[in-house]
Amino acid sequence: MSTDARVQTPPAPGTALLPGDAEPGTTVLDVVIPVLNEEHTVGACVRRLEAHLRETFPYPYRITIADNGSTDRTPEVAAELSRELAGRVRVVRLDQKGRGRALQQVWSASDALILAYMDVDLSTDLDALWPLVAPLMSGHSDLAIGTRLHRSSRVVRGMKRELISRSYNLGLSVALGARFSDAQCGFKAIRADVARELLPLVEDTAWFFDTELLVLAERCGLRIHEVPVDWYDDPDSRVDVVRTARDDIAGVVRLAVALHHGDLPVEQIRTRSGRARPRSGTAAQLIRFALVGVLSTVLHLGGFALLSATGLLGSQVANLVALMIATVLNTTMNRSWTFGIRSRRLAWLHQLQGLVILGLTWALSAGALAGLEAAHPDAPVSVQTVVLGGAMVIATLVKFAVMKGWRRAEGE
Repeated sequence: MSTDARVQTPPAPGTALLPGDAEPGTTVLDVVIPVLNEEHTVGACVRRLEAHLRETFPYPYRITIADNGSTDRTPEVAAELSRELAGRVRVVRLDQKGRGRALQQVWSASDALILAYMDVDLSTDLDALWPLVAPLMSGHSDLAIGTRLHRSSRVVRGMKRELISRSYNLGLSVALGARFSDAQCGFKAIRADVARELLPLVEDTAWFFDTELLVLAERCGLRIHEVPVDWYDDPDSRVDVVRTARDDIAGVVRLAVALHHGDLPVEQIRTRSGRARPRSGTAAQLIRFALVGVLSTVLHLGGFALLSATGLLGSQVANLVALMIATVLNTTMNRSWTFGIRSRRLAWLHQLQGLVILGLTWALSAGALAGLEAAHPDAPVSVQTVVLGGAMVIATLVKFAVMKGWRRAEGE
């Protein structure tokens, strides 16, 4: 990949990027447009974007067309644009496909202070570009994204894509604790100094690139600014929804495992940039806690019913054995997944509190069973199971309050 970029010393994260303080000729904004076989659209889109920047953006800018190995006339059209708009448009040719790969390479080599990208179809209204970039220049934020899911956004698209988008972002909130609203809108910007910290950590080279970058930014305590956008669906979109969904799920699993095992240096980046630990919203915690609770409750009740049905154990013993197994799973998953506790500090205390919670749960469930047996000695297993479920609800409320206190003790 060829480039005429000059290496600049990036400012410290959190400081304002003042164009007047930069060296003469420094590019303030570099907007990357990844393209693949877009010979019929790239010309009009780039000219429209360039005209908008010329009229509304008062600082040095550049548009970079990142050609992802097109096999049609896209390279020729892009070359014509770079000659027509010399100094304002350049072309970078990549042999391999992948939007993430294009952004990774172009952003890493860019000399601009602010790095942005948008889809070639310009589905997002360009009036949102200045609100996207301004918070990064002022030092208020580290990244900025367009969001189609804010209540003030105006979006025109089919119900199927709307449902897929909302489901995907809800899944990110549950699985990874993400707090940004729209991971996949093709309208984003990042400070160059922040990009140099995060890009080496991003593995995906395709559509999951955006999500991975944003999750890592949040885990590093960086501030993500969201801009409600006007967005119009491109009827000529060639995105393979099924394949993209499959790849995204694989990416979520990979990223979750890496974060759980501490394979990514998010703590070091957060410390180096002086950022606070990101807070996980109570709503997302409740959803994850509920999912863990459902899994452990099914294991508990199923184990109880199975052990009781064999006739080898009495109901009290069967309850205790099943409850112990389910509690071990519940405590482990809630500590690491629901509340995101990775360090071993205070782990012994959490284990002790887990035993106390187990004792409370045992007392409640055993008392419920004892009361049932006293009132109805011949109650069937199905009724006993229902009574156990009611006792578990009370224990669950206490358990959430105690476990949420673990996160506060970790210095959330």
